[in-house]
Parts: sequence; C-alpha cells; structure tokens
Amino acid sequence: MSLDQSFDEDQSEDSMSFLDHLEVMRWHLIRMLIAIMFFAILAFVFKGFVFDTLVLAPAFNSFITYQLFCDFSHLLGLEDKLCFEDLPFNLINLTMAGQFTMHILVSFVTGIIAAFPYILFEVWRFVKPALKKGEASYARGLVFWGSFLFLFGVSFGYYLITPLSVQFLGGYRVSDLVLNQISLKSYISTVTTITLACGLLFQLPIVVYFLSKVGIVTPQLMRTYRRHAIIVVLLLAAIITPPDISSQVLVAIPLVGLYEISIIISKVVSRNKEN
Repeated sequence: MSLDQSFDEDQSEDSMSFLDHLEVMRWHLIRMLIAIMFFAILAFVFKGFVFDTLVLAPAFNSFITYQLFCDFSHLLGLEDKLCFEDLPFNLINLTMAGQFTMHILVSFVTGIIAAFPYILFEVWRFVKPALKKGEASYARGLVFWGSFLFLFGVSFGYYLITPLSVQFLGGYRVSDLVLNQISLKSYISTVTTITLACGLLFQLPIVVYFLSKVGIVTPQLMRTYRRHAIIVVLLLAAIITPPDISSQVLVAIPLVGLYEISIIISKVVSRNKEN
C-alpha cells in the first residue's frame, strides 16, 4: 500500500495533521509530474509527428480547417472567397539553440495536454477524503467532464482559433515592400498559447461547481454580475486571439455559453445544499 493510500484509507480527515496533508499532496504532485514527463518524452521522441503533423500544420493551406472553409464557400456558391491561399511568410530560426528549445517547449505542452485527464484524476483523489459519500460519487463525474471540456477547448483552439490567428497575423502586411519572416519561437508561442488557453478557459463550469460548493459563488451573484462577466470574457478573448473582431467573437461566444451553463450548475449545487 502506498503512502497516500494509507492516509486516505487508514486515517480520517480529522486525524490528519497539516504536514500529513502536505505529504499526501506531495505524492499526488509527483505522480502528476511523472505523467506529464512520460507524455512529454513520447512527444520529444516522435518530433516528426508532433511538429510536421500537428504544430506546423496550420501554417499550410492544406490544413483541414482551411479545406473545410473552402468547401463551405463552394457550398454557398461563393466560389473561392472563403478559401485560403499559401501563407506569405517563412518560418525561420534565429538562435543557435532555438529549435532545440522549441522542441522541449512543445514536448512539455503536449505532455500537459495528454496527461490532463490523469491530472484531474489525481486532484479528485486528493479531495475525495474531504467529501461526503454522495458528493464523492458525484464528483467522480467531474474527472470525465473536466477532461472532456479541456480536450474540447484544446480542439476548439487548435482547429479554429489557431488557423484564423495564423492567417491574420502571418498574412498581415503594412506594405508590399515588407516581407514576413516569422521566427519559430513566435509561431510556436502563438499556437501553444491559444491552444492551452482555450483548454483552460473551458474549465469554467468545473471551477464554478467547486466555488458554489464552498459558498463563494451563487447563481444570484453570477446573474447580478453577468454584464461584468461578459466584459471579462471579451477581454480574455482579446488576449488570446489576434486583434481582429472575428476571432474574438469566435472565442467569446462559447465562453458566454459556458458562463450561462455555469449559472445553471451553480443553481443546482445551491438547491442540493438547501435540501
């Protein structure tokens, strides 16, 4: 039996000291890090697939999103108005260790994304002893839904926001006399930031659930500050997207929808607490 299992099963929540909690948390964090490093090493080894098939794919008009936009344009009878041409920029590396550093960065981000369901599972295992029996069975579903929302957010960011951002920023020119030579670091930072940020932003319903459980958030509070929340959503959308209104709207719409879903979740939690 592992150390954290002995704490979880042989000791009650009340009998554990603060140091005991820290020791249990330490082992959970260690296992999370091991999972991240495992997938990061796999991504590092299979760099051809990770870079050529995933990371660099939005830089070419053969990317699936561009093809779907073009097919949709033909379906609407708009000819090639929504089709994308080859991007007018070249990716270049500017430093001696630049490609190796980006290799490590992308591998680590890939490790976080791939290990995220297990990370949530470890978080659930850590908080499980503090939950009542009914709450524990209900919270187990949060691992599934949290993983689903995260992976959905990552896919949303990668397949929609990232290609639109790459098209806008990579193709934007103040003059035909100025050519775009995009550094590898700049391109990868854009792709990884948007993808990971969308995945984390889609965790809003899960965060609201836990805040509602502890009484910090109520449905009345969320309704009262709905307009303020929409402004915050627009600001977040502006931060993780390029400065064009279409990309910001594409990010803001699902976030506003998630906020409304979060109000319903908070309402259900509050009703269960009253009963």
